[in-house]
Amino acid sequence: MKYFSLIILFMLFSCGNKEDILLPKANTTIVKNVEDHSPIYIFFRTKGKDTLAEVNRKNEIISTNWIFNIDKRLPLRLVIPEVMKLQQKKREEKAHKNELAQNYYSYADTIGKNLAFIPFTKVFYKLEKPIGTIIFFNKNNEILIENQVLKREKLQDLINNILSKEVATNFLFRFDKDLSFGSYIQDKIFIESLKIAMKSNQEFIY
Repeated sequence: MKYFSLIILFMLFSCGNKEDILLPKANTTIVKNVEDHSPIYIFFRTKGKDTLAEVNRKNEIISTNWIFNIDKRLPLRLVIPEVMKLQQKKREEKAHKNELAQNYYSYADTIGKNLAFIPFTKVFYKLEKPIGTIIFFNKNNEILIENQVLKREKLQDLINNILSKEVATNFLFRFDKDLSFGSYIQDKIFIESLKIAMKSNQEFIY
């Protein structure tokens, strides 16, 4: 019933603006239930030939879990700077801070046919090129390591091979700044499926 109410609220809000948010889609659910939440919306807008990300956070309450409903068509170069501003605001809040409150991205689970969520509270975004052992997700839906394209099903084997050499390696994730938000969520869900003991809490958008 909680999800039905959330979806109805989402639809009413979108209809009130005569505009819908197209949520990312995936075939699995990372988190199914988020209670005590505030919705934040980032809309896909166009002005002439330009694409714009318009943020509406009128319903945000600092002490609650924040659910970011973001249009999947938006590129990361527009989305992430807005997300960073909101993250910073919540992290710096003193008066109403709730240490247990989390941040989640919403998406649609096409198999379970439900609204689903993926947490990103501990992620610190960097708008720069990283240095280190980089796993790069480009805008063509490819994965590159040291400029070599790698099939998704082979990535776990490569990670295991590197770790078996007993090298202290933090894996850094870089996402193309022109990657769509919808593809980004699919990539994050894929990363969740990997068994990576050592990975940075930083994500690089460049």
